[in-house]
Amino acid sequence: MSAVLVLNQNYEPLNVCNARRALVLVDGGKAEVLEHAEHPIRTPNRLFARPSVIRLVYMIKRPRPRVRLTRREIFVRDHHACQYCGTRTRDLTLDHVVPRHRGGRHSWDNLVSACRSCNHRKGGRTPEEARMQLRRQPTEPHGVAQLDRDHLHIRAGAGKHGDWNGSVSHDIDRSHARSDCPRTHARRQLHR
Repeated sequence: MSAVLVLNQNYEPLNVCNARRALVLVDGGKAEVLEHAEHPIRTPNRLFARPSVIRLVYMIKRPRPRVRLTRREIFVRDHHACQYCGTRTRDLTLDHVVPRHRGGRHSWDNLVSACRSCNHRKGGRTPEEARMQLRRQPTEPHGVAQLDRDHLHIRAGAGKHGDWNGSVSHDIDRSHARSDCPRTHARRQLHR
């Protein structure tokens, strides 16, 4: 069966389901069809228009996810650049700003990406003691970045399913978008 894009009541992309599940939601009054696919669904007795994009009639409130504290996420937050010298490389290490043996915690606000030479130069000292300056203070990233990665499969599907393009945008020009349009609002929510 073909993939169907499921939008929240505010037109925010939620999920991708199969056509059978989409028909069950529409038939049960829980969703409405926004776009139809080309080929209908045939049953022995009936012919149904195949949904391609549906919108739920009620709002699903999802908590915004917190980004897990992992080595990879630290590097993503720091744009794969050393936070002391600014070198962009894939060969990075993690550095505790306040060393753990001095009471520094293993947390978002105490971990940064560092190249091997800067990490070695800093050693078990604080940046002030090593006369090194952080390019920016480490903070916990917002969960929106994680949401964007979770929705990559939805945006990738928009390339295969041309009728999703009105509901999922790859590139938003926010200065020209109308704020009163629900689909524009949903696109903004997805790309924040």
